[in-house]
Amino acid sequence: MRLSHIDYDSIKEKALKGRYITHNHITPILKNLPAVFKLEEIGRSVKDLPIYTVTFGNGPKKILMWSQMHGNESTTTKAIFDLFNLIVGSSKISSTILNTCTIKIIPILNPDGAMAYTRMNANIVDLNRDAQERSQPESKVLRNCYEHFKPDFCFNLHGQRTIFNVGNSSKPATVSFLAPAFDKERNISFTRAQSMRLIVAMNQELQEEIPGQIGRYDDGFNANCVGDTFQMLNIPTILFEAGHYPNDYDREETRKFIFIAMFKALDVISSDTLEEYDQSAYFEIPDNNKLFYDILIKNVHIIDPIKYKDGDSLGILYKEVLKNEQITFEPSFEKSGNLEGYFGHKTYDCTSENDFSYLKSATFAKLI
Repeated sequence: MRLSHIDYDSIKEKALKGRYITHNHITPILKNLPAVFKLEEIGRSVKDLPIYTVTFGNGPKKILMWSQMHGNESTTTKAIFDLFNLIVGSSKISSTILNTCTIKIIPILNPDGAMAYTRMNANIVDLNRDAQERSQPESKVLRNCYEHFKPDFCFNLHGQRTIFNVGNSSKPATVSFLAPAFDKERNISFTRAQSMRLIVAMNQELQEEIPGQIGRYDDGFNANCVGDTFQMLNIPTILFEAGHYPNDYDREETRKFIFIAMFKALDVISSDTLEEYDQSAYFEIPDNNKLFYDILIKNVHIIDPIKYKDGDSLGILYKEVLKNEQITFEPSFEKSGNLEGYFGHKTYDCTSENDFSYLKSATFAKLI
């Protein structure tokens, strides 16, 4: 199977778009899924919203995925529904996956956080730091699902901020991966190596689409994190991080690349080709770094020579604010001073006559 054989626009779920994706958005789609999908309510959130799984396929290789563990990380949820449409609409590809794999997906694990557009659940708990204590109903739901399903692979689907770049380059980390550690020494077990191989396969595919825009997430060990916990239980687990693509704050481009990654992973698993990928190539993927601002203004001393030193820059980050069921991006001062080595998704230089003129009327100029 090759992704080039798929018309992505034809399988993209048009009913889901933007950053605000909630129980209310996905439920009508879930209720109308074809018979190949089994929809099941497996629990309730703190605020008594249903948590669903969608299961499809009847093959021996079992894959468990969950999205929106953090309620404001919705890009991977959109990609999941694109995957559903692939299964429905492409008989040759779907039949291979359906015959070799059984896939169980929790589209939104944290429906209360999704409604409020927050990372935490309704009890202000980060579910991805609750893997051991399992103090929250959503944490119990995920663990019970894991124990009953007994997956062979786990896909932990997340989103990351616009601050991340790849290595020391000016490339945004549009997609990042992690094979979570299972101990403090970050040793490589057989199952962690399997996670690495799968990431190598996805990285190779994505390099054809977004060269240089794939990063490797920090692998510091934390037993309270779900991915680390499942890796400790000897199940190959992969962290997906949906990041920024230029001028794509709604993450509509990024969702495509997450879909491509998921498709490639399922292709490799279903075709038994995982061993063809060299785990050592995992470490060739550059680390994520945090060198981006949404807006970088250079030489701000030209505008205010009293407040700033010669050559100072100003870094601005957007705050994502929920208003009328839409996410707005409000500029907020982050840092000023010597920002050599940092990048901006938008960069202005006060020594440029055009930039200087624009900054006089820009809404964020008041932050200077």
